[in-house]
Amino acid sequence: MTRQPPGPTPGTLAPHIPADVYRQAEREGRPIIIVHQTPQAARPPRSYLVPLGIALAAAIGVAGTVAAILALFEFAAHAATLVAGAAGPIGLGITLRLVRPKK
Repeated sequence: MTRQPPGPTPGTLAPHIPADVYRQAEREGRPIIIVHQTPQAARPPRSYLVPLGIALAAAIGVAGTVAAILALFEFAAHAATLVAGAAGPIGLGITLRLVRPKK
């Protein structure tokens, strides 16, 4: 009966060991240690909810800020129109006289 050498089970492949590393280990008498790493488990879907919630809240906050700025600009435009309409032609005449250079 033949004895199996220690290492991977028959039918599985060991990871690649470069030839120069293998020969150097043989010369020096060092053992070659092969470590099989199992792949990490996938992240659960629940772990994506917190960053998604933060991004959604930030997007809603930015949209609200933009809407508030646009509302303030619209209010300022209406106020300027109201003041200009109330001043009428008299206000326009005074403004033109003040802007003209004096002779």
